[in-house]
Amino acid sequence: MPNTLSDTPPALAIDFLKDLDAAEARLGRIAGRTSGTASQEAAARVEAIIEQVKQQGDHALLELSERFDGFRPDPLRLPREDLARAWKACPSDLRSALELAHRRILDFHQRQKPSDLEVTGVHGERLGRRWRPVARAGLYVPGGRASYPSTVLMNAVPARVAGVKRVVMVTPPGPQGHPDPTVLAAAHLAGVEEVYRVGGAQAIAALAYGTESIPRVDVISGPGNLYVTLAKKAVYGQVAIDSLAGPSEVLVIADHSANPDHVAADLLAQAEHDPLAAAILLTTSPALAEAVPKALEQQLRHHPRADLCRAALEDWGLIVLCPSLEDAARLSDHFAPEHLELLVERPEPLAGRIENAGAIFIGPWSPEAVGDYLAGPNHTLPTSGTARFSGALSVETFMRHTSLIAFNRKALEATGPAVITLAKSEGLHSHADSVRRRLD
Repeated sequence: MPNTLSDTPPALAIDFLKDLDAAEARLGRIAGRTSGTASQEAAARVEAIIEQVKQQGDHALLELSERFDGFRPDPLRLPREDLARAWKACPSDLRSALELAHRRILDFHQRQKPSDLEVTGVHGERLGRRWRPVARAGLYVPGGRASYPSTVLMNAVPARVAGVKRVVMVTPPGPQGHPDPTVLAAAHLAGVEEVYRVGGAQAIAALAYGTESIPRVDVISGPGNLYVTLAKKAVYGQVAIDSLAGPSEVLVIADHSANPDHVAADLLAQAEHDPLAAAILLTTSPALAEAVPKALEQQLRHHPRADLCRAALEDWGLIVLCPSLEDAARLSDHFAPEHLELLVERPEPLAGRIENAGAIFIGPWSPEAVGDYLAGPNHTLPTSGTARFSGALSVETFMRHTSLIAFNRKALEATGPAVITLAKSEGLHSHADSVRRRLD
C-alpha cells in the first residue's frame, strides 16, 4: 500500500490508510507504543532506583543525579531567592504571558472546586460528604528536550486552589545544575517556595518515601518520561498520583473546510514534543489527505526540531481517509485521544457525538496550543487510550472526601431491622448485634 495519495510520495513517510479495519488496528498499536520488552526492562531499572532511594535517601539522590544528569546537586533545595531572581530576570513580554496564563488557569480551576454535600434523610438522619485538601503535594516538572513553565502552572494552581498547605516541586538539575529559569519564574508566580534539583525515577521515589531533605507527600502530579511514569506506577498506593501520562498525542478530525497548513502545524505541534508523540489525521477529504503531507514537508524544511518531528511522524503518525465523519468519530472514540481537534464545517454537533477524549478543541480558531498554555482547563490529560475512563488533572486531584453519617434514634429504629437482616444474610453476627443491642 502506498504511503501517500500521491504517485510520487514526499520525503516524509507518514502512513496513509483507507481501510477502516486496518486503521483501527494501527491506532491500537499507536496507543500501546510504550509497552513491550523495553518497558519491562525499564520497569526493572526503576524498581532498583526506588529501592536505592528508600535505603540511602539524599545520598542516593546525589549519586543518581550525578550519573544520569551529569551534576551533583548539593544542596538539593534551591534558595527561594533564586525563584524571585528568575522572575525578575524574565523578559517583560514573557512575564506578561505567564501572568495571563496564570489568571486564566486560576479562574477556571477556582470554579471547579467541589462543594460539601449535606442531606437530611426522611427520619431526620444527617448524611454528607466533606472535602478537604491533602497536606502535602509533590509536583514533577520535566526537563530535558524543553522547558515547561506551563506544567508548573497547570499543577501548582489546582493544588493551591485545593488548599494544599505544602507544595513541593522537583525538576531535573541539568548538566550545569541550574533548572530552567522560566520554570523557576513560573514557580515563583504560582507561589511554590520549595524547589528541589532532582528528576527522574529518583525524584518520584523521594516524594513517595521521603528523604532527609525532601518530605514525603500525599499526592504526586506532573508528566515525565517513561522512567518517571513507571516510577509513579510503582509507588502508587504508597502515595496517590494524578495519572500515568504517556507520550503526548493529537488526533485531528477534518473535512474539506480545513486549511492543510493549519492541520500540518497542529500535527507538528504534537510531534515536536517527543519521538514517541503521536499525530493522527482522520479526514473525509481526499484533497486534504493529499495536501497535508506536502504541508508537513514544507513546514519541516526550516523547523528547529525537524529530526525529532520526522521520527515521531514516521513512527507514530497516521492519515486515514474516512467515508464519513461518523466513521472518523468512531475511530477517534476507539483511540480515545489525549487531544482531539475538530476542524470541520459544523464542529459543535460532532463534539456532542464524541465520547472519549481528554480535551476537545472545537473549530478552526481553537488550536491545541491554546489548551497547552492558557485556555484555562488543565493540560495534564489522559493518554494512551485512558481517556476511556479518566479525565484531566483537577482541583479534586489534590483533595479527598469523607462521608459523614449521623443517625438519630428514630432513623435507627426505622432502618435497623433491615440492617440486621442484611448482616445475617452475610453471616456477620456482630454487625447485626451492634444494631440489635441499641434497639433492645
